[in-house]
Parts: sequence; structure tokens; C-alpha cells
Amino acid sequence: MGSNPRPANAGSALLDDMSAADAAARVRDALEGVFDAVGATGADIESLLSAVLTEGRRPVSGDLAALRPGLHARLAGYDLVSGIGFVATPGLLDDVPAWLEWWQKTADAAVQPLLLDLDPQRSAYSDYTHWDWFTLPRDTGQRAVAGPYVDYLCSDEYSLTLSAPVTVGGRFMGVAAADVYLRRFEAVVMPLLQRLPGPARLVNARGRVAASTDPRHLVGSLTKDHDLAAVLAGPAQGTDQDGLRLLPCDGVPLVLATETPQVAPSRAWFTPGCRRGTRPPSP
Repeated sequence: MGSNPRPANAGSALLDDMSAADAAARVRDALEGVFDAVGATGADIESLLSAVLTEGRRPVSGDLAALRPGLHARLAGYDLVSGIGFVATPGLLDDVPAWLEWWQKTADAAVQPLLLDLDPQRSAYSDYTHWDWFTLPRDTGQRAVAGPYVDYLCSDEYSLTLSAPVTVGGRFMGVAAADVYLRRFEAVVMPLLQRLPGPARLVNARGRVAASTDPRHLVGSLTKDHDLAAVLAGPAQGTDQDGLRLLPCDGVPLVLATETPQVAPSRAWFTPGCRRGTRPPSP
């Protein structure tokens, strides 16, 4: 893992035979690169806000401009990352009610800011606090994978958002987050799932399907048959439930669901007066 960027084709060098554990580890490796970028962004934010609060004042939106060199560098350095930034909890900043310090890559690899009207009198997106990428880190204190969903707020692309809470002195300040276009995510993980012996899918803590080779569970659909948050908090080797093997991706909040292999029953001869597993005597 570490802090080195992962190339977008990290899943292309595949083994002939892929176990569920192999696939889960490779998914983890691909997304840990994105979480590295999220974590570095969160560290920058915490340092910046701590310094401002030490001055005895509340932060303002202009203070967040100091984050931009790091955000630009991460957009350039991490192939899977299409957008990255800080989403402030409402009321944090002294000059505006809400704020996203968010930067994106364009189709020609340029970097540009996201400019949003967050005036509650005019904007349908002024309250972003109901989105999973915000609520999950806020409510659990853990990092999260939200989506896939159509990202009307930022790009109008089908995307995943990876996020983590930002806290200073135990107070929740907002989330550091990064967007990954679903088409890029699938380019990495679908070859892994296709090497598994049966249908498989990746689901997040809410049960949203992030990638799938199972036609019964399409990408973006929601499943609520299992407590996936408990699976993610459980043993690293996963659990068997209702004919499924549920395997956490080792620190990345996704679960790999595969069908439990069925062992064919052994055939045994049995007639009254004979032991099971022995042939009856010839007539």
C-alpha cells in the first residue's frame, strides 16, 4: 500500500486461477491508492484548521486556498482520481454557510475548480449533508465508499466517492474525499471478478453494488439481505451466510460476495443389514 500512486491498470497482471482472497486483495490495492490521496488531503486540512484555530479565529473560505497545491498534485499523480477536495460541515466557515474546496480533472487532463452555487434560496444542492459520502464518515468516524451514483453535484458521471472524516480536537470538521469514475473502477476490478469461478459482486457498507458479474445483481442496485457493516467490522477471513461467501477487502470498505462452492454429496450404498459405504453382497 503506502503512498505511491497506483496505475489505473493495476488489475491487468492476473493469475490463471483467482481465488476470492486474491481478488479482494487486488481490489484493496487499487483503492488504497485513492485512500492514500484522501488521507493526505485530510492531513493537510487538519493541519490548516488547527493553525487557524490556534490564532483564535474561525476559518474562512479563503484559508482553504492553501490546500490547492496538494489537491492539484494528487489529481496529477493518481490515475483513478477524477476529483478531490474538502467538504466543510455547514457552519464551520465564518464567511459562508457551506463550502466545497473541490478540484477536478478535465477530459484533456487540465485541472479546474468546481464552482457551485450553495445558496439555499437558489440551489438544489445547498444541503449536501444527506449524501452517503458525507453521512457515513460523520456518523461512523470511518472512511467510506459511496455509490456508484450519477454525480449531479460535480461531474454528471456515474461515480464512486471515497471519503474520510476530518476532525480537529475531537470535533467533526467535514470530509476529505475523492471521486473515481465508475468506468475506470470497472476497468480495474472487472477482470478480477471475471477470473473467479462463479458470479461475484462488490458491495459497499450500505449494500450498493459497485461492480458485478452476477446478472441478478446489477451495478448500482441495492441489496439489504446481509449486515455488511458487521462483515466489514468482522474477521478478515469473512463469513458464510445464506450460500454466499462475504469477504471484506482488508481495510477498504467493500465486501466481495461470491457463491459458496457446493460440495457434491458422496454416493454410498445402503441396504438394511449393510454398513453405509459398502456394497451389498452379490446374490
